[in-house]
Amino acid sequence: MMLHGLCKLSHCLRRQTMRLLVHFSMLRSFVTAVKRYSVTSQTSDFENTYRLQEAYPYFLPIQTRWQDNDQYGHVNNIVYHGYFDTLINHYLIRYCGLNANRQTSSMVGFIVSCKCSFHAPMMFPQNPLAALGVERIGRSSVTYRAALFKPRRGRISLSLDYNVLSDGCFSGSPLLAGFEIIACTTARSTHVFVDAASEKPKELPEHFRQQLEKILMQPRAANQML
Repeated sequence: MMLHGLCKLSHCLRRQTMRLLVHFSMLRSFVTAVKRYSVTSQTSDFENTYRLQEAYPYFLPIQTRWQDNDQYGHVNNIVYHGYFDTLINHYLIRYCGLNANRQTSSMVGFIVSCKCSFHAPMMFPQNPLAALGVERIGRSSVTYRAALFKPRRGRISLSLDYNVLSDGCFSGSPLLAGFEIIACTTARSTHVFVDAASEKPKELPEHFRQQLEKILMQPRAANQML
């Protein structure tokens, strides 16, 4: 009888142990899920910062074209990369003194990564405002953040002249009031600058670096900016 009782007790203890292990496993999965959600939420808030107009220091109006639209009636995804390429190189040529002629330039910039996120469609003849900021400056590389802001609904009188088209404008310009404050498209890309002859990484010239530092970004969490 005693042996039978011990067997029942042992069996009961094993069942209780298994239940505890199952509960522990479920609790661990729950804690892991909460941590993942927290990290994802924080990352989402951080990325949303780059959808805000006020996060960017430099702006350039972009002229869309009829050929930019695809069969669905909005600007085709691949065209956005061209807009951002234009924006970045416009600033580099106009303000950093980049020589875009490879035959005479000592330095060439290669795009090594580029990613666009599409939040809302845009179509011709809408003319968006492109925004640019520098996220990081390395020894020979630069990582940019960029965005497109659609015109506000309803016509707003804007003082747009050739100088803005030629030079762009900076934060605080009256031009910004004519555009939405939340971007329809955002992008992140990285340039690596190399020697034009050897194509090996080349240290950024001091003047070049100083002009990039003028549009260096310091983003805050989106919920702090709104």
